[in-house]
Amino acid sequence: MRLIALHFLVSGLMSNIEVQHLKYEDAREWSALVVGRAGLDLYPQPSGTKTIDADSFASDVGGSGANIAIAMKRSGGNIGLISALSDDPVGSYVKKRLKAEGIDLELMQTTNGNERTSLAIAEERPNDCEVVIYRNNPADLRITCDDGIKVAITKSSNLIVTGTSLIEDDSREQVLKMMDHAQKNDCKVWLDLDYRPWNWPDKENTRLAYQKASELSNVLVGNEEEFQILQDDINIQIKECTSKSQLMILKKGENGCSLFSGKSQLKAGIYELQVMKPYGSGDAFLGNLIINYMNSGDWWQAIEAGSAAAAIVVSKQGCASAMPSLKEIQLLQKQINIKPTTVWS
Repeated sequence: MRLIALHFLVSGLMSNIEVQHLKYEDAREWSALVVGRAGLDLYPQPSGTKTIDADSFASDVGGSGANIAIAMKRSGGNIGLISALSDDPVGSYVKKRLKAEGIDLELMQTTNGNERTSLAIAEERPNDCEVVIYRNNPADLRITCDDGIKVAITKSSNLIVTGTSLIEDDSREQVLKMMDHAQKNDCKVWLDLDYRPWNWPDKENTRLAYQKASELSNVLVGNEEEFQILQDDINIQIKECTSKSQLMILKKGENGCSLFSGKSQLKAGIYELQVMKPYGSGDAFLGNLIINYMNSGDWWQAIEAGSAAAAIVVSKQGCASAMPSLKEIQLLQKQINIKPTTVWS
């Protein structure tokens, strides 16, 4: 399994392209606050082994929220994580690893009941790769939108919300409060749909939850299956987003991605590297896209950086620990002997 090199097609004149940009008027304390799961990941060893045949397990911090936060921090962002961990050795281990990565844990909450930090067992295989996630009474769904979080949001340029934080009624209510507060304080809201069907009771409840969250978002990010939770016909979803001046980023796996802005669309491919495992790329893509866009104000450059980061992650062992530094991303971009061109249409 291989990833195709990033290359863009050009169609139309740039003068005819209507592109919406996010405006960051002032420098704030945090580049972003990320809302979502932080947990423990275990990888069967030797690498490439099926779980049932493992001799041992390697450990790493995991969860979409933690992964995105680490991706952004390694590319130069000042990042805070809004989540909750259990008050036990597993929660303490995850907190220690996040702190070592330089993630601001001022807003990290701790549960004192029977909640547990989530656990994932993930095989490092390019094909036939099984990932099992244990989320019984998860600690990360016990977050509350307290006064400290509200103040922090006013000091952040972005609020990134992952869909897994919307699963339960109580956590959804708290996260929606955060998103509403962000909108009222010029903090850009990114919704990573991050749909996991086994987490939700039924499709209708899922749709209602995502629709409420999407109404409070500046940018929606997901694959076709995830966007079809919002709207069965993805073309209607594209029209709804762009008519409300929202940006929509549609991830297409090996076929790259598309950014929809107003009446324009940017189509992008991906970088060619040998794939070790299929997960982690979406978190690396989004985290690096946001940091690059904040620095460049250019969607083309931002998507290119995100695509490079995604390719690096799936070519390495682990997930959070595989998130590349800015230097690694820039090195890959220099090594690929294809001139990147973009397609705005």
